[in-house]
Amino acid sequence: MKRILAPAQTLLRHRGLVVLLGCCLLLGLGYSFVGPFFSMFGTQEAAMSPMVFGLFMTATTLSGIGISTFLARISDTRTTRRSMLLLGSSAGILGYASFAFVRDPLWLTILGSLLLGTASITFSQLFAHAREVLMTSGIPSTDTPLYMNVFRLFMALAWTVGPAVASQVMIHFGFVGTFLGAATCFVLLALAVFLYIPAVPVPGAANVAQTSLRASLARADVLAHFVAFALIFTAGTMCMINVPLIVTAVLGGTVRHVGIIYCIAPVFELPLMFWLGLLATRGDQARLIRISVALAVVYYGLLGVVQAPWHIYPLQILAAAITAVTQGVAITFFQNFLPGQMGTATNLYSTAQRLGSMAGYLGFGVLVTATGHRTVFEVGAVLCVIALMLLWIHRPRTASRV
Repeated sequence: MKRILAPAQTLLRHRGLVVLLGCCLLLGLGYSFVGPFFSMFGTQEAAMSPMVFGLFMTATTLSGIGISTFLARISDTRTTRRSMLLLGSSAGILGYASFAFVRDPLWLTILGSLLLGTASITFSQLFAHAREVLMTSGIPSTDTPLYMNVFRLFMALAWTVGPAVASQVMIHFGFVGTFLGAATCFVLLALAVFLYIPAVPVPGAANVAQTSLRASLARADVLAHFVAFALIFTAGTMCMINVPLIVTAVLGGTVRHVGIIYCIAPVFELPLMFWLGLLATRGDQARLIRISVALAVVYYGLLGVVQAPWHIYPLQILAAAITAVTQGVAITFFQNFLPGQMGTATNLYSTAQRLGSMAGYLGFGVLVTATGHRTVFEVGAVLCVIALMLLWIHRPRTASRV
């Protein structure tokens, strides 16, 4: 009990950490309002074919990678996290507000590439700022994975209610209401950053120029984990955007079923993120990551054989365990590759995520068009097998410590 209460007391005593928890909650709400329904918006509301939707998401993702990589480098050398967070949240406001009213695929691509591409920096900058706050707060470095998982836990908390609320908003107000709801979350995030996050220099910024991202990727272990996570996120993206469509188009379900499915996993993510964060403080983060990828193989394999929407409900417990590691513990794991460059390191992780998303969108379009919805899950399982092999071959010979 003391091990559980001590982090809570520390978080509540430190104003900067409390602010970060609120920012994570708001960012999670913004994502949860639109994430589960984006494929439905593209294919049903904007009348894109699965292939066109895949190309649309590829274009916006590529733009996000380019913009965020450039801004991440600046954030580590020439500006403050506060400035980057204000830029990202402002772009999110404009981007989601415009998506509420624009339906032309070309304009959606332009707006998504410029505005949502810039908004994509928000996640990596928020978690880079979180790591730097922990470094200056007197918290033991060995406890960093636990606290980073608590921050990610608050994003998961948003997903326990966000999709269900968004589905009700969509029923009554359509996609206009859903996207305006996401824009409102980014308005509140921008206010929180403006009022409560100080403009302070990034720790160690003077030494950042000594190591480039390209040089870091020349390391076999960094590159192997980067590629493995890109494959993991490819599988995750294909399957996430496929679930709403297989539920409504193949299994005879409704939007309400989709909302329930996307609310179940976050409920289990909350305790799992805390427990796995505690396990990660013991040092062997790489082993936890490998176990989660093995679970992903099982999860996608089972999704490929479901026969009714409710069959997916219990499988979301596996999804919760996978997310708790690959989107929680893994953030700290990547930051350990590039100490002193939290913006670049966290962006390395989020770039793997975005590359995976891009490949997932393209893969989804190709696979659904050629072979149908169930093949998407089968390919996702195969990609995770390949990722697991890479992680095993390049596993650390000693426990990964912060």
